[in-house]
Amino acid sequence: MNQPKHHIFVCTSSRINGTQKGFCCTKDSAAVARRFQEEIEERELEGEVTVTNTGCFGLCEKGPVVVVYPEGVWYGNVTPDDVETIMEQHIEGDEPVQSLMI
Repeated sequence: MNQPKHHIFVCTSSRINGTQKGFCCTKDSAAVARRFQEEIEERELEGEVTVTNTGCFGLCEKGPVVVVYPEGVWYGNVTPDDVETIMEQHIEGDEPVQSLMI
Protein backbone atom coordinates (compact mmCIF):
# COMPACT_ATOMS: atom_id res chain seq x y z
CA MET A 1 0.00 0.00 0.00
CA ASN A 2 1.31 3.43 -0.93
CA GLN A 3 1.19 6.31 1.47
CA PRO A 4 -1.43 8.83 0.28
CA LYS A 5 -0.41 12.35 -0.67
CA HIS A 6 -3.32 13.74 1.38
CA HIS A 7 -5.34 12.31 4.25
CA ILE A 8 -8.65 14.02 4.96
CA PHE A 9 -10.25 13.56 8.38
CA VAL A 10 -13.94 14.45 8.83
CA CYS A 11 -15.50 14.62 12.29
CA THR A 12 -18.68 12.57 12.18
CA SER A 13 -19.06 12.58 15.95
CA SER A 14 -18.34 8.85 16.10
CA ARG A 15 -17.84 7.64 19.63
CA ILE A 16 -15.58 4.79 20.72
CA ASN A 17 -18.64 2.57 21.22
CA GLY A 18 -19.63 3.18 17.58
CA THR A 19 -22.57 5.51 18.12
CA GLN A 20 -22.79 8.86 16.42
CA LYS A 21 -23.92 11.72 18.59
CA GLY A 22 -22.76 15.26 18.84
CA PHE A 23 -22.74 18.55 17.03
CA CYS A 24 -20.98 17.54 13.79
CA CYS A 25 -23.30 14.60 13.36
CA THR A 26 -26.35 16.86 13.63
CA LYS A 27 -24.83 19.15 10.99
CA ASP A 28 -24.73 16.33 8.40
CA SER A 29 -21.01 15.62 8.63
CA ALA A 30 -21.58 12.09 7.31
CA ALA A 31 -22.73 13.68 4.03
CA VAL A 32 -19.50 15.72 4.00
CA ALA A 33 -17.43 12.54 4.37
CA ARG A 34 -19.45 10.80 1.64
CA ARG A 35 -19.01 13.78 -0.70
CA PHE A 36 -15.23 13.68 -0.20
CA GLN A 37 -15.23 9.98 -1.11
CA GLU A 38 -17.33 10.67 -4.20
CA GLU A 39 -15.01 13.49 -5.30
CA ILE A 40 -11.94 11.30 -4.78
CA GLU A 41 -13.48 8.61 -6.97
CA GLU A 42 -14.71 11.07 -9.64
CA ARG A 43 -11.27 12.68 -9.86
CA GLU A 44 -9.58 9.25 -9.92
CA LEU A 45 -7.48 10.08 -6.86
CA GLU A 46 -7.86 6.75 -5.05
CA GLY A 47 -4.51 5.87 -3.52
CA GLU A 48 -3.41 9.50 -3.57
CA VAL A 49 -6.13 10.84 -1.27
CA THR A 50 -7.78 9.04 1.65
CA VAL A 51 -10.79 10.16 3.67
CA THR A 52 -11.46 8.93 7.22
CA ASN A 53 -14.33 9.72 9.56
CA THR A 54 -13.28 10.56 13.10
CA GLY A 55 -14.57 11.27 16.55
CA CYS A 56 -14.68 14.69 18.14
CA PHE A 57 -11.85 17.18 17.54
CA GLY A 58 -13.10 19.31 20.44
CA LEU A 59 -14.14 22.31 18.33
CA CYS A 60 -17.84 21.53 18.20
CA GLU A 61 -18.88 25.15 17.74
CA LYS A 62 -16.93 25.14 14.46
CA GLY A 63 -18.28 21.85 13.17
CA PRO A 64 -18.37 20.02 10.95
CA VAL A 65 -14.58 20.05 11.23
CA VAL A 66 -12.30 18.72 8.47
CA VAL A 67 -8.53 18.34 8.85
CA VAL A 68 -6.20 17.78 5.88
CA TYR A 69 -2.79 16.18 6.37
CA PRO A 70 0.12 16.32 5.87
CA GLU A 71 -0.38 20.09 5.88
CA GLY A 72 -2.38 20.07 9.13
CA VAL A 73 -4.96 22.51 7.76
CA TRP A 74 -8.19 22.71 9.77
CA TYR A 75 -11.50 23.71 8.16
CA GLY A 76 -14.67 24.58 10.03
CA ASN A 77 -18.39 24.69 9.29
CA VAL A 78 -17.80 22.53 6.22
CA THR A 79 -20.85 21.62 4.16
CA PRO A 80 -21.16 19.09 1.33
CA ASP A 81 -21.13 22.06 -1.06
CA ASP A 82 -17.67 23.10 0.25
CA VAL A 83 -16.10 19.76 -0.62
CA GLU A 84 -15.64 20.50 -4.32
CA THR A 85 -13.84 23.77 -3.47
CA ILE A 86 -11.52 22.02 -1.00
CA MET A 87 -10.76 19.31 -3.53
CA GLU A 88 -10.06 21.74 -6.38
CA GLN A 89 -8.20 24.43 -4.49
CA HIS A 90 -6.39 22.53 -1.72
CA ILE A 91 -6.05 18.90 -2.76
CA GLU A 92 -5.42 19.46 -6.47
CA GLY A 93 -4.18 23.06 -6.36
CA ASP A 94 -2.06 22.94 -3.18
CA GLU A 95 -3.68 26.16 -1.89
CA PRO A 96 -5.71 25.92 1.34
CA VAL A 97 -9.18 27.48 1.23
CA GLN A 98 -8.63 30.54 3.43
CA SER A 99 -12.35 31.30 3.87
CA LEU A 100 -12.96 27.91 5.54
CA MET A 101 -9.82 27.69 7.67
CA ILE A 102 -10.03 27.77 11.46
